[in-house]
Amino acid sequence: MVDTPFAAALAEVAGLVEAALQNILDDAPLPGETARPERLIGAMRHAVLAGGKRLRPFLVVETARLFGVPDQSSIRAGAALELVHCYSLVHDDLPAMDDDDLRRGRPTVHKAFDDASAILAGDALLTLAFDVMADERVDADAAVRIQLVQALARASGLGGMAGGQMLDLAAEGRFGDGRPQLLDDAAIRRLQAMKTGALIRFGCVAGAILGRASAAERAALDAYGAIIGLAFQIADDLIDHEGDAASAGKATGKDAARGKGTLVSLNGAAWAREELARLVGEAETKLAAFGPRADRLKEAARFIAMRDV
Repeated sequence: MVDTPFAAALAEVAGLVEAALQNILDDAPLPGETARPERLIGAMRHAVLAGGKRLRPFLVVETARLFGVPDQSSIRAGAALELVHCYSLVHDDLPAMDDDDLRRGRPTVHKAFDDASAILAGDALLTLAFDVMADERVDADAAVRIQLVQALARASGLGGMAGGQMLDLAAEGRFGDGRPQLLDDAAIRRLQAMKTGALIRFGCVAGAILGRASAAERAALDAYGAIIGLAFQIADDLIDHEGDAASAGKATGKDAARGKGTLVSLNGAAWAREELARLVGEAETKLAAFGPRADRLKEAARFIAMRDV
């Protein structure tokens, strides 16, 4: 990543989130826990403490800053979101799902450990996320924490990420006659809004919940989150279409090999670049009411759309 003020801001939040995650994944059992098995906590750490941009927690922190929410509150909420994201990667990498050997330039959890440990690590990360989000250190008001837990559950589950993963597997032809489905533009957008976009969208809504935002402010941030979620997936598909594993930190070219329909494969790389530029402009308009306070979120939209890894 080019060294810019935005890159420095992203790295600063990533460092704070990393420290929070290290503390959360400590060896010591919490009240109510009997023990933390060494192999399980090791697999969880391998999945979580592997660097990364921590973009989703960054969105929580930056949207919360619009309303003056203390960073210690939003960092912990962002860490809960990152635990869900990391769980999803562990399970997505499994042989029964995307079957990947590399993640962030390192062996995936099922390669570094084994399939069973990876499944349990994902399960434990998901449940731990809600433990963290329900903690008073996120917000003293239980009603706010309930809103966050409910919103994260909906973004993660049946009508969100997990549902999107099911649609993705079905599109690959994993069920029925085994032939890939030819999805149209609307079906691809629905799938991607669930599988990838839902957690990114939650990251923006979480800041509004923590900040006791008005209905109009929350709606604006929700719309912004949906737009950058789509931009993230188009950029990701463009990387898979044109990039290489060494720079991406994971296998590339897999979508085409599986006959998977993406907006890039459907419309072409040139269209994708034009669409990304359009989405950046649309995202910026959703933030207009926040004025200069939202400049960093505007930079985040440009970063998401124009990244090459």
